[in-house]
Amino acid sequence: MEGTSGAVRHISLDAMRGFAVMGILAMNIVAFAMPFWAYITPLAYGGETTAERGAWVISYVLLDGKMRGFFSLLFGASMMLIIERADAKQESAAKVHYSRMLWLAIFGLAHFYFIWFGDILFLYAAVGCLAFLFRKWEPRRLIKWALIIFSVHLVLFGLQFVGLQVMQFFATQPGASADLVKQYKDIMASADFDFGTAKQLALHRGDYGGIVADKLGNWGKPFGGMLQSVGETLPLMMFGMAMKKNGFLTGEWECADYVRWARKMIIPGLILSGLVAAMVVMANYDKITAIAAFFIWSAIPRTMLTIGYAALLMLVIGRYAGSAFIASVAAAGQAAFTNYLVTSIAMTTIFYGYGFSLYGHLGRVELWFFVIGAWAVMLLWSKPWLERFRYGPLEWLWRSLARIKVQPLRR
Repeated sequence: MEGTSGAVRHISLDAMRGFAVMGILAMNIVAFAMPFWAYITPLAYGGETTAERGAWVISYVLLDGKMRGFFSLLFGASMMLIIERADAKQESAAKVHYSRMLWLAIFGLAHFYFIWFGDILFLYAAVGCLAFLFRKWEPRRLIKWALIIFSVHLVLFGLQFVGLQVMQFFATQPGASADLVKQYKDIMASADFDFGTAKQLALHRGDYGGIVADKLGNWGKPFGGMLQSVGETLPLMMFGMAMKKNGFLTGEWECADYVRWARKMIIPGLILSGLVAAMVVMANYDKITAIAAFFIWSAIPRTMLTIGYAALLMLVIGRYAGSAFIASVAAAGQAAFTNYLVTSIAMTTIFYGYGFSLYGHLGRVELWFFVIGAWAVMLLWSKPWLERFRYGPLEWLWRSLARIKVQPLRR
């Protein structure tokens, strides 16, 4: 397979990142346009028709969590690339890395509080600080410990969410004890299981000040989210570090190897993901079933699909590396930080009350027009910009701040 030259390896990482930043919008669009619980279950909002529920199932099986996982793999791989470059220049890799993570955390918190609640930058900055500790490990050791951390994460979350499913089953059986039924009803009536649809609609159809005030009032959410997600995000970053070191993400494997891993991961991953979706559907999109599926039952298949999709895309990128399309996707990936943040600004402006106020007015099928439109914009602006400039606008700002020196921008 093509992919041993430095240029092609660079294109492979950038193109993968481009596919990731485009793909993550395909899932985030629901959280931009509807109350958050609609992302977990269509029962919460916008799931009245067969088409809407079908759109939820398709997205759940094919995309949910896979693009976020993809981003995590690439973050780990890119982190290794930056460390290697710093070492080659005899710079302090720790200084370069932690300075980057500090500013990424600041960008992430600003993104959360002042733009959109669905930020992942702060999570990546915090977890990236931990991942750096494993930078010298060999690929096999990285993968082994990633699997251990991931397994512990599943056990801990399983005790909570699968436990809720067991409680629900026994509490809804004829003859269930009064104490158990009361405990179950109290949990279902708690704020954690309140869709809060009316409140979310009023908030996001309101003014900018109200939205920001609400997030500042819940200032601890990025930190709580980090603690909740570290057990999945850190292993994925470690996988990405290993996949950079062993040549998987730099196009150094044979085509047959990528084909084998794509088949090994995608086919069973889709089957398992489909079974989890079927479980949610058969439970009529019940809250507890849906949230247990989101956190626990889909964790393994979505990780399998993340890796399988990576193998499949490496085949596509290697086959079409010289095409105009892959060049445009790679440019979108090279400017992924800018594309990610500007997409948040654009989508909140389109859907929130201080913009075009479309929040809650469109279905899942209609939202795909906005996704495709955003993809087109990413592909159209990124390459012409990078033909004139070294970095995307926010990539340049991040690099300049992290290095405490204004970096050259024009080529």
